Amino acid sequence: MSNSINIENVVKRYGAVTIIPDLSVQIKNGEFFTLLGPSGCGKTTLLRMIAGFNSIEGGQIKFDEKVINDISAHKRNIGMVFQNYAIFPHLTVRQNVEYGLKLRKMNKVQMKEKVDHMLEVVKIRDYQDRLPERLSGGQQQRVALARAIVIHPSVLLMDEPLSNLDAKLRIEMRSAIRDIQKQVGITTVYVTHDQEEALAISDRIAVMNEGIIQQIGTPESIYTRPNNVFVSTFIGHSNLFLAIVHKDNQGKFIEFKDGYKLYMDHLKDECVEGMEVLVSVRPEEFLAGNEGLKVKIKNRTFLGKHTNYELELNTSMIMEGQASIEYSQDLGQSNRIYEVGETIILKPNVLKINVFTQDGKKSLIKDVI
Repeated sequence: MSNSINIENVVKRYGAVTIIPDLSVQIKNGEFFTLLGPSGCGKTTLLRMIAGFNSIEGGQIKFDEKVINDISAHKRNIGMVFQNYAIFPHLTVRQNVEYGLKLRKMNKVQMKEKVDHMLEVVKIRDYQDRLPERLSGGQQQRVALARAIVIHPSVLLMDEPLSNLDAKLRIEMRSAIRDIQKQVGITTVYVTHDQEEALAISDRIAVMNEGIIQQIGTPESIYTRPNNVFVSTFIGHSNLFLAIVHKDNQGKFIEFKDGYKLYMDHLKDECVEGMEVLVSVRPEEFLAGNEGLKVKIKNRTFLGKHTNYELELNTSMIMEGQASIEYSQDLGQSNRIYEVGETIILKPNVLKINVFTQDGKKSLIKDVI
């Protein structure tokens, strides 16, 4: 039976260094929940705290309503899938999957039924008599997944399980993991630094930085309405413009440094006259036309359905540290590909762009989820 996970004000320290200062999150029963963030942000540390591999210096972790802080790892009934597979090289596929059931002293008839079923679920029945050395990386990862799930754990924990696979296999395996997780219905906590991977497989995502959760939400909500500039730039790519809030008889608008005005009726009330803000525009949120920001094409990359452009404009318009901006052109909705050196006009899609406080810490859009 699967459990919810309730993490309440947990703290993790190594000596005088605090890795996780005060973190709380509720993970629903049966949910595929991803911890996403850059290396060193604390996501694997938190996963190991749930697993029982790391101590907890403050707060508590519960499976449903049961506090597990002082329960040893092997008594928490978790399944764990690691980056390096951690399957036994001297055992066949079937023997690897059987391993946890043998430790639980399950009778042979019942064990065979469970293993047969799991080999079918993860689609490795045809390889059951092979040793791991005769399996591909994706097949080995399926073995590790089967071994973790066959014991019917309360929670499944996965730490960067696809990072050793090539790009094609990663896409194949993330779909397989998602399908298997939904079929089995087990609460899953998944750690990755790969934004695309997180968006593709998660029910909800917690974006972490420096031991602090920056935002929790569905993949759609985090991508379209990030809470702050960190989330906006970590999930996908965002162009950041400097602008000022103004108001006239038509309503509130943001004015870019070149004088271009963009009226927005969904800015928060705290946006007042003269307020300096950051405007986040993703490459696909530009519309080519006759009004907007005048830019010059510096480079282009043809990607089939899309063409990506690197653009030049007055550097005083963009956030310090940004050398240029990007525009992604959907070729299904465009008549032609622009040439390098050509000047074009791009209008930000007012319904999709995001506006943040000048320090980048807070969204100023009313419909943040």
